[in-house]
Amino acid sequence: MGVRPPSSGDDEEPESIEFGIAAVDARLKRSDLSFPATRDDVDAELGHERIPYNVHGHDVALGEMLAEIETDEFRSRQELLNELHHPFEEYRKEHSGGVIQQVRSMLPF
Repeated sequence: MGVRPPSSGDDEEPESIEFGIAAVDARLKRSDLSFPATRDDVDAELGHERIPYNVHGHDVALGEMLAEIETDEFRSRQELLNELHHPFEEYRKEHSGGVIQQVRSMLPF
């Protein structure tokens, strides 16, 4: 996911804030990891990376999310992202501050 931060009133296009799967995807694109890859390969390359799981910048180690999936080998980057989607969503729900915080996390400000 990615959300645009609030505009500061200038004419420049704001950058988006990447979190969840979008943040993982960005890290994968910058890494030297190639596919097919095992869960151990991904963990060795990026497991230590802290990945924001919400728009407020709260983060979790990618290795912790990898431990939540059962698949041991990923044929493609997309397959890995698909497997990580559910654990990231569950983590976000479990670590949100209730209904108010959940609504806030959906708003771009």
